[in-house]
Amino acid sequence: MIDARQMPTTAGYAEAAETLAGQYESVSFADVHRDTLHLLPTRPATVLDVGAGSGRDAAALAALGHRVVAVEPTAELRALGRKIHADQDIEWVDDALPGLPVLRGRGDGPERRFELILLTAVWMHLDAGQRTAAMGALADLLAAEGQVVLSLRHGPVPAGRRMFDVSADETVRLGRDHGLRRVHRSERPDPHGRPGVSWSHLVLRRGAAGR
Repeated sequence: MIDARQMPTTAGYAEAAETLAGQYESVSFADVHRDTLHLLPTRPATVLDVGAGSGRDAAALAALGHRVVAVEPTAELRALGRKIHADQDIEWVDDALPGLPVLRGRGDGPERRFELILLTAVWMHLDAGQRTAAMGALADLLAAEGQVVLSLRHGPVPAGRRMFDVSADETVRLGRDHGLRRVHRSERPDPHGRPGVSWSHLVLRRGAAGR
């Protein structure tokens, strides 16, 4: 079992779970991911949502017919996600970056590989060493020609949270070190309208010919 309260990457999330879940659910999956929707699988696929929070994205993908595993290390958010999206078939897992030991401990068959791995507002919580280890873990779980879709937050760090100023360029380089190539990059303002906050959206694909 992952003890999220002992993890600096999830600092502040348990205490604010109700407020955060409301914030997450106040914007739609389609709006948050509008820049990358055209790259998501159009047929039923295996999807891993890492740092799933309230389950907004996991539920939207499950509603489209995908088989979704939602990883969330904060017990309070997992409980809220199960309640809010009880109508969707989502497998909730207590696991965490950088290593994702629970998922990676399931064996080495094709059933543990994912065609889409989603990380929404997660990557910037990891320090440099954790990001290196995490990219290796994600690549290990990614199916052939699978892709990682992630967003990076830039700007002021909320009180009580741990975030790092992680660039899109660094993330692309790190993905390349693990056999993943950039097929999309875009920048956009914060969907919640928070002053000084902006986002980078990246799609990294195994075996792709991007740069």
